[in-house]
Amino acid sequence: MKSTRTRRRLAGAAATALMVGAGVLAAAPMAAAKANQLTIDKVVLHQPDVQVKVTYSCDPGLDHELVANASVPGKGADPEVIAAGTIKKDKLVCDADTHVAQVTMRPASGSSLVKGEKIKVTVFYFDNDGFSYARETAAAVL
Repeated sequence: MKSTRTRRRLAGAAATALMVGAGVLAAAPMAAAKANQLTIDKVVLHQPDVQVKVTYSCDPGLDHELVANASVPGKGADPEVIAAGTIKKDKLVCDADTHVAQVTMRPASGSSLVKGEKIKVTVFYFDNDGFSYARETAAAVL
């Protein structure tokens, strides 16, 4: 009888520990789930440049830049970038919150952007080791 009582107590303690653990996970801040995300909010022609409003979040201590590229859609598997811009790592705020940044993309030499032109905008993080991640793409008409 004593062993049955002990087993029940152990089972109850295990169930309690499991429930407490699940409660801690449920109450954990959502910052960890949203880190290193990008969202393209708005693309505007501000001749001769294109400005991209981006909502971002990033992990504290990461060493990366926020990059934006524009290309003409439908020009093959690897379209030519016609405009680009970056926000340097010291200008990004990386913490538990989301932030808004405006990236100004400058046209490539010999390229020009005109009102009504269709472009594909891609934003991503680029680190010192040459890796890019958290890529987000949107189509826009200038």
